Amino acid sequence: MPNPLIIEPIVRSALLEDLGRAGDLTTDAIVPDDAIAKAGLAARRSGRVAGLAAAIAAFRLLDPFAVIDILCGDGGDIAAGATIATIHGRARAILTGERTALNLLGRLSGIATATRALVAAVAGTQARIVCTRKTTPGLRALEKHAVRLGGGFNHRYGLDDAVLIKDNHIAIAGGVAAAVGRVRAGLGHMVKIEVEVDTLVQLAELLTLPVDAVLLDNMTPEQLRQAVAMVDRRMLTEASGNVTAATVRAIAESGVDMISVGWLTHSAPNLDIGLDIEFADDPDLRPDLRPEPGLTP
Repeated sequence: MPNPLIIEPIVRSALLEDLGRAGDLTTDAIVPDDAIAKAGLAARRSGRVAGLAAAIAAFRLLDPFAVIDILCGDGGDIAAGATIATIHGRARAILTGERTALNLLGRLSGIATATRALVAAVAGTQARIVCTRKTTPGLRALEKHAVRLGGGFNHRYGLDDAVLIKDNHIAIAGGVAAAVGRVRAGLGHMVKIEVEVDTLVQLAELLTLPVDAVLLDNMTPEQLRQAVAMVDRRMLTEASGNVTAATVRAIAESGVDMISVGWLTHSAPNLDIGLDIEFADDPDLRPDLRPEPGLTP
């Protein structure tokens, strides 16, 4: 799970965006300040849970004394109609935090669910499903964690933790050899280098250079098989482009080590999750509420 110090600012910013300058006009007008409620986060469709820590943070930032009971944690598979977690606490906090919590939980669970499906589709091959930098601004750490919860793996987190030389870099450098040479001359020995190619001719040139991985872009399964044979395990092979639930198995059977899928983090459908009030205004509940370890306002 991402460190709480990473999660809190993301959730706090989302709450502030929603609350604006005047707060929750609807809830504050309808719900007494001391009203207590219990609500459940319920899956409307089956899927894999991800982002529960962020959802809980949304409620805890508004009510640090809320009591959370987790029934299906991050990485667990939930059936349609089942309850993921319950929240006991101030009714205002539950209603005000509802949309932020559901936005994060639904999006991240959708990513984990879509990843799980692709991982299942390539089972029995050596290929790993990996995500890309095509993430929602501000949510990269959470979205990449959701991919891992779905059984996938992460490509580089950002521009600063690995080198990926793409066609535009090569064009400006004046060729792949020049680009690789400049990178090797300027970086430390711990940094991995990957180069993108889209033809077997480009791959043949690349095999003469000191790189760690090759990104085989928009190749057919047959071209990928030829590329894997040419590489002969001298570097890692990664397939990218035109990856769908229908094509991913054939891509994996080409023998590539990794299959990168941008749409996992930019277009995966949300998992439909709702919040249902189970009871409200129980005056005997409040004295028993105690803060749990975790995020505080």
